[in-house]
This record gives sequence, structure tokens and C-alpha cells, in this order.
Amino acid sequence: MKQENKQQKKRNKILCSNCNSEDIIKWCKRKTQNRGLIQRYKCKSCNFYFTIDDGFYRMRNNPTKITQSIDLFYRGVSTRKVQEHLAIFHPHNASHMSVYNWVVKYAKIISKFTNNLKLNVGSEVQIDEVEFHRRKGHKKGQKGIDKNFFIDSICPETKFLLSSEYAKTRNRRDIKVVTQRIKERTDEQIKIATTDGWNAYIKTIKSVFGYNNKLGRYNVFHNRVIVSEKDEVFNYPIERLHNSIKARTKTFRGFHGSINSANAIMKGWEIYYNFITKHQQIKCCPYELAIPELELGKNKWLDLIKISQI
Repeated sequence: MKQENKQQKKRNKILCSNCNSEDIIKWCKRKTQNRGLIQRYKCKSCNFYFTIDDGFYRMRNNPTKITQSIDLFYRGVSTRKVQEHLAIFHPHNASHMSVYNWVVKYAKIISKFTNNLKLNVGSEVQIDEVEFHRRKGHKKGQKGIDKNFFIDSICPETKFLLSSEYAKTRNRRDIKVVTQRIKERTDEQIKIATTDGWNAYIKTIKSVFGYNNKLGRYNVFHNRVIVSEKDEVFNYPIERLHNSIKARTKTFRGFHGSINSANAIMKGWEIYYNFITKHQQIKCCPYELAIPELELGKNKWLDLIKISQI
């Protein structure tokens, strides 16, 4: 409750964007073509005029339309189909490239906030990777395919996707980025790290989670599940997660572009999985179990964007 009250106070407190003064007064409203009237403010300390950046500063489309487009994209609708949908219900249409730019922009903004949230999870984390074949580009001279990996992790208890990264390879450096974020977000909660037989996991997990000198053992037990042709043991929670990922990404046209844009799109999918859509087994969004103090309204995309600006 205390954290919620602090967040609410931060949202209600208005500071001058020039001198950070609290001596602020309302100063008329600015009329926009598609976003209606926007409140302007004046700082009595430095006479600076400004509007609040709620995540949609200088955007030509209203927040509802933008968040609706992002939600449709992650529910399986292509950017061109989203454009056709907007043309029916909104008089001022946007191009399919605008939809793509919204997805990349707000995935980066929200992920900066969500990556730093502390989590209340179980004692086990499962880490694995999905292989993707990404086109090098659609421009002349950029023919060919790059083999990339989406490295991810999940808590089997809360079904929360703890950390993920779309990387060019799956070496120790890339895996360490994911495991380091798990450690930062969960503190000392993780006791078991379950992976497949890939050798890069062995030293990475031990170095990230550390060694306990008093107990004479590592802080986490590394459970390596090596699946052979005769063995039928699988890491079911993370394999179920991979099925959801493949169901959406199979319609992507090769992630043509940079690694950064591909990573941003997958960061957006991580947000969609954790905060937007309900998990069939737990009957709620994973964040409701892992971050119970976080309250989101009906339009969760909009709330996450606004909170990310605090």
C-alpha cells in the first residue's frame, strides 16, 4: 500500500521540466487535431511554459488508437491489416510503417520500466532458447539468412517471463545478460536453475549466482535436463512458452532489419505475455502473481506507458 501511495503521489506531482520547481500553475490549453485539448502549465519560478510528457508527446495520433494498434499486432494481426482496421474506425488513418514504429518505440519505453521491477516468484527458473532464421535485410546487397536466438526464462510457479533477449548467438556473453537480469529482479529467491545440456549454461549460471563459502556450495542448483531420443523428460513450462512464441512469430517475415529492432519487437511480446494476456493455467496475467502491488486498468498498454514516464 505504501508503494502504491508513493507512485500515486509521483503521478499527481507536477514539476517544471526546466528547473524542477513545484511552483506550477495551469496556463490555458493547446488544441491538437487528433488528440483534443492538452493542458499547458507555467512555472512561476522561471516563467517556462510546458506540457506534461505522458508518453505521447508530439504524437499525431491519440493514445487509444496507438495502444489499440500495438495490442492488435501482438495478438497476431499484421501491420498492414492493422492499418486496414484503423481506416474503418478512425477518420485519420496511419500507415503500416507508423504501426511498426509504434510497436518498436513503446516496446523500448515500457521494457526500461518492466526490466527493473522486483519480482515475487518461486524457487525455480527455467532457461532455454528458441532459434530464429532472420533475413539480413530487404535492401540490395543484404541477401542471406542469419541464425539468431531468442534466449528466455520462466518461473514455472507464476508463469512469469523473468528475462529475455534476442541475440545474434547463444554464447556465454548473451546468456549472461539474461541470467544477470534474473538475479537482479529476484534477489535470493531462485534456488534451482533448470536448463538443457548446452555447455554455455554451466559456468554462466555459477558465475552469476555465486558460491556460498559458509555452506561450501553454489547458491543455486543447476538442474541440467539432457533430452535424448529415448528420454521423454522435457521442461514443460518453458516449452509451453515457446509454443506461444512460435504461434506469433511464424507469421513474421524474417525479422528483416537490425538485431535491435528484432529485440525490441520481442521485448514487446514479453510485455504482452506478462502484463496483457491471461495465462490459461493460472487464469490471470502472470504479473498479478509476480507483482501483486502493480495495479493496471482495462487498457494495460496505456497504463504501462504512463507509468514508464514517472
